[in-house]
Amino acid sequence: MFSPFSLRARNPTIFGLVLNLTKLFFGLHLFTEYVAQTKLTAGYSMLPTLNVENDWVYVSCFYRRGRGVRVGDLVTFRHPMFPGTGACKRVLGLPGDFVLRDTPGSDSGMMVQIPEGHCWLAGDNLPDSRDSRDYGPLPMALIKGKVIAKILPFTERKWMENTLKDVDS
Repeated sequence: MFSPFSLRARNPTIFGLVLNLTKLFFGLHLFTEYVAQTKLTAGYSMLPTLNVENDWVYVSCFYRRGRGVRVGDLVTFRHPMFPGTGACKRVLGLPGDFVLRDTPGSDSGMMVQIPEGHCWLAGDNLPDSRDSRDYGPLPMALIKGKVIAKILPFTERKWMENTLKDVDS
């Protein structure tokens, strides 16, 4: 006896295929936007923590929009100076903190207080980094996630730990 349900399972329609592909892409989008993603890094600004090119990092999106980010964490974010591009920097200050506006050792010793909803970012390689010294405090809404691990090249894989230590007063 022929059942319409068995016929459907053997010969999916174009509509069914499109629907399943749509579900797959929607699920992947949700996963990469709100759970985790891998990113290829490039540039000199994070030397020696990250190589100039071909480093892949694992990013947790649970820290999206700065939620749970601490001073010393590496974050990925939408670059405020170059729309459509992303960047990776270290968090040096959070709302209410005072930070040195310019590169340490420069003539200016001006301090800046970070406003509510913003953070101060800097690359580990200060001379070759375009960071908050250039564009000011970054709105936390631009943060895409926190770098958890360096996953490629395989021989250099490691967890990204917060390397900044508290200073006793």
